Amino acid sequence: MPDARLQALALRAEQAGLDASAPPQQADIDGWLIRLSPGKAKRSRCINALRQGSLPLDELLSRCQQAYDAAGLPLAVRVTPWSQPADLDMLLAARGWGAFDAADVMVLHALAPAAPPVALQALDASAYAALVGALRGSSDTAIAAHAERIANAPVIYQGFALKDPDNRLLACGQMVVDGDIVGLYDIASAAPRQGHGERLCRALLALAHGQGARQAYLQVGSDNAIAQRLYARLGFVFAYRYHYRSPEPELR
Repeated sequence: MPDARLQALALRAEQAGLDASAPPQQADIDGWLIRLSPGKAKRSRCINALRQGSLPLDELLSRCQQAYDAAGLPLAVRVTPWSQPADLDMLLAARGWGAFDAADVMVLHALAPAAPPVALQALDASAYAALVGALRGSSDTAIAAHAERIANAPVIYQGFALKDPDNRLLACGQMVVDGDIVGLYDIASAAPRQGHGERLCRALLALAHGQGARQAYLQVGSDNAIAQRLYARLGFVFAYRYHYRSPEPELR
């Protein structure tokens, strides 16, 4: 992170992202936030190592394993620049835990006021989860968990669909306005590489500015160069990268 301003916004984005992705099924184990949603989003069914507690690492991991086994979920830890202990990534790698699904958090320092360039259709949690789930081929269980999470999140999700004049779906996405920052989530296109995702994002950012947001963040796969270029056109810049580690071979 090259400057203090970007570092501060990166931390703000991380904290807002944690709030936005909170499922009903979560608990604290010795300073680690464990999330046990059966949904598809990994950030809602992983461990966030927020603070260093008093337990030895092996005992802490054992307790977390018991919680995930009881929930019928594979154990995974999300590793960020703020994970505790600070050498957690190295310690998990030494235990043979594989790394997977790296993602980049990108931030936008300043939202400019603008009229939404297109009209969007607002969707409630169930309708949005069903729509994006169908685009992604999600299971019924994952769709239900997604709807439950966004309906009960501590911050308000707003889901939208972009459609053509014949009411055919072009793209959909969500935003979470948290004070003066907005997060964009689940941006999905029904017709990729035709500019619909960019039109949708511009409309969401304009709506968010009207609701008081002045900065923005989003998360994108580190290997998704097409999406990264789209977000760069909107003014987003790289802030930090995170990844997951797990002892479960099927996750890697």
